[in-house]
Amino acid sequence: MQLIVVVIIGTLLGFAYGSYTDGFIFSTNICLFAGITLIMPSLFNFELKDVKLIWIHKGVLFKGFLVNYLVLPLFAIAIGYVTNDFGISAGLFLLSVLSGGGMVMHWIKKSNGDTSFGFLLLFINLVAISLSLLMLHLFAMYSAPHFGVSYEAEISISRFTNAVIELLIVIPFIASRVVLYIKPLLSWIQNYRKYISHISIFIILFYLFGLQSSQLLVEVYDFEPELFAVALAAVTVFYVLNFLFSQWIYNLDSPQERAAFWHSITRYITLGLVISTFSSATFGVSMLLPIMFAYIVQIPLSVYIARKHNMVL
Repeated sequence: MQLIVVVIIGTLLGFAYGSYTDGFIFSTNICLFAGITLIMPSLFNFELKDVKLIWIHKGVLFKGFLVNYLVLPLFAIAIGYVTNDFGISAGLFLLSVLSGGGMVMHWIKKSNGDTSFGFLLLFINLVAISLSLLMLHLFAMYSAPHFGVSYEAEISISRFTNAVIELLIVIPFIASRVVLYIKPLLSWIQNYRKYISHISIFIILFYLFGLQSSQLLVEVYDFEPELFAVALAAVTVFYVLNFLFSQWIYNLDSPQERAAFWHSITRYITLGLVISTFSSATFGVSMLLPIMFAYIVQIPLSVYIARKHNMVL
């Protein structure tokens, strides 16, 4: 319940701040902040020799790829077509092909999943961002006629890919190695980890909802307010289907499958926000709606899932 309150307050205050000021300009430093505060503390037990887990649990890895790059995109396509809006459909599809994110290690750790295997999955999914962008491009190219729009743009944010891997993988890993040698700091982080994660989540949401791009949603509300309800319904249905299918296909008694489960439940919303911000001119501002509502739906759903399966919170 505390985390849900943090999410609501951070979201509302961030949007209010952006409304009454010029708002924030997006910076990749928010990814670094998430990497240090949410991912780094989860890596204290990770060792390089754990890379062998990829081969040992290759069946779980394959299952994760099946869910994240086939099943979830199919769910998104079906739901998106029903919305009858190209932007919402594209935003939902983008969510479906972006696995993991800054909070995934938080949930894996909280639920006693295999954090070492979870970190490897995080790395693999970040490397697969190029595949995600290719899938979004193909989706847009073949779905545009259905929505009565034209699509001719190439989607390319390759310049962000290296930065994301560096900020969410390399730097947090190096930082975790350093902290392991500073025992007082290590002890302090472990003792106050819950408060650190909650404060971090609040700051991230306040910043993201206070972005200048977030204020573009006001224009959508002024001219097509019904799209807000459509987008919220679409995102909710997507996450429900995601949860039901993931709960069915993964064995949650296995620490490795539990880690893979969270990589399917948790979407990389922050990266989705970056991509949608730079692609809104192509897909329309409504592309931002599923991304924004994903923050509101994903975190409370994660809390519910953790409690439903008696996971540690």
